[in-house]
Amino acid sequence: MVLPMLTNVVSVIGLAILVVCITQRLRAPSIVGYLLTGVLVGSGGLGIVQSHKDVEFLAEMGVVALLFTIGLEFSVARLWEMRRSLLISGGAQVALTAAGVALIVWRLGMGPRSALFVGFAVALSSTAVVLSLLERRAEVHTPHGRVILGALLFQDVAVVPMMLAVPLLAGQRDEASPALLPLLAKGLAVLALFIIAGRWFVPPLLYRVARSRERELFMLTVIFLALGVAWLTSQAGLSLALGAFLAGLIVSESEYSQRALGSIMPLRDVFTSFFFISVGMLLDVSVILQYPWLVLGLTVGVIGLKSALAGVGVALLGLPLRTLILSGMALAQIGEFSFVLYSAGMAYGLLDEVQGAIFLAVAVGTLVLTPACISVAPWVASLAQRLPLPARWQGVHAPEYDGPPGALSDHLVIIGFGFNGAHLAQVAQEAGIAYVVLEMNPDTVRRERQRGLPITLGDATQEATLRHLHIERARMVVVAISDAAASRRATELARRLSPGCRLVVRTRFLGDVDTLKQLGADEVIPAEFETAVAIFRRVLECYCVPEERITSLVAQIRADNYHLLRSDQPLAPPR
Repeated sequence: MVLPMLTNVVSVIGLAILVVCITQRLRAPSIVGYLLTGVLVGSGGLGIVQSHKDVEFLAEMGVVALLFTIGLEFSVARLWEMRRSLLISGGAQVALTAAGVALIVWRLGMGPRSALFVGFAVALSSTAVVLSLLERRAEVHTPHGRVILGALLFQDVAVVPMMLAVPLLAGQRDEASPALLPLLAKGLAVLALFIIAGRWFVPPLLYRVARSRERELFMLTVIFLALGVAWLTSQAGLSLALGAFLAGLIVSESEYSQRALGSIMPLRDVFTSFFFISVGMLLDVSVILQYPWLVLGLTVGVIGLKSALAGVGVALLGLPLRTLILSGMALAQIGEFSFVLYSAGMAYGLLDEVQGAIFLAVAVGTLVLTPACISVAPWVASLAQRLPLPARWQGVHAPEYDGPPGALSDHLVIIGFGFNGAHLAQVAQEAGIAYVVLEMNPDTVRRERQRGLPITLGDATQEATLRHLHIERARMVVVAISDAAASRRATELARRLSPGCRLVVRTRFLGDVDTLKQLGADEVIPAEFETAVAIFRRVLECYCVPEERITSLVAQIRADNYHLLRSDQPLAPPR
């Protein structure tokens, strides 16, 4: 029993290494390599692995680990701030997609019950694929990243009523109706347990384990919490992914969240790769060869329809066109929980064998194209913003200043009201510097304007928006947003509209430093290098290096555009 499973796992890992190396040489994301590996090893490919269950367990652990780490990086307060995107955007996306797909499929000749089932399955997007890509691109905390996460979390909850509806759609009303009340009771019990554990159980447990100074014990405890809460939610009829996210939220409320994140990250990366491989194994290549144009047309149609309908949900939040397009294209695939629905639907006879095989081919096709959709989305957004659309769609809003026209002059423009922007605004206010803030989140703008902050709603990638801020008369402009593509566009616009201003840009990416300089930034502050500067300053102070020498070295590093820290060459030995 163990030896055949070990043989399958070793074969899968070996082939995955080879395929991913090839796809990376072709500049394709590693996720595509894992999906192709699954296609090759599955029964529809080379047939190396005949039993999908050998990989399925590892794949489920990948989803659990991914959602647990996402939960660790959030908090209950932060999730509460996302409630509008979760309920409005997520709810609209699921309802519109399910209804739209069901209507189209019904008009194409499928029965109404089966059509609604297909609508349910297509409405779900891939939490694992999308969040993995957003994390690698450092876009989870961008405006579109928060909207996407809210929609995905809503979908994870929506799986439950969809699963309950499957027997009803199959005409077996008696089997489905008794399960609703116990499921609701279990869900409330899980919520109560979540509150109790987060407040009274987990923090003291982690404190006692951390005091033991046993690294292995701490890691085992973190894994126990992740798997334990995920198991409880699955027993309550909810998804494993939702339970893993709740477990991450529980641990995030403690002071050990960063240590837990460091412990789980290596396991997460390994298990997540098995998830993508398992998805690829579902694909039957013979179906694609038999119906190539049908599969291709349906795949493109699903991506286009889901992008548009997900964008409608984002538009209900009042967010600009750029966020609408980036969010819609990221949610355009058919997700992993659709495969769970697919299994139930096939068991109840809602799809026949050919329809099921075509659905799987289209679902895997959308997953394979997801990295390309997310990569090309900023370009599509830039192209769409050139169209003659209404100003509000473009993220351009009328100025909201209390002062007389022309009052803004020699002022500071702060683009982005995140951690850095908020602190900069506070310092500017205390120093008596005239400033104005530009932010894309309408909830944040509404809240801060009630507090008297000079903040306006708009998209920094739009020229008209920056003109509303009188950027041409500003002394200094600071770009402090998380979206790398938007930062580049805002930098180029700010320099063109205000050639004489001092332009400072914050970035998380090493590769953007030179690009932002070329676009006109006077100073680019990379977060990781500034952290390194702060660390070596503390080290030099500890070794009693004169303050003048430390200050001179820091100034030299910054003036030299961080080339000392960016160099791959080893430092010269001390004389």
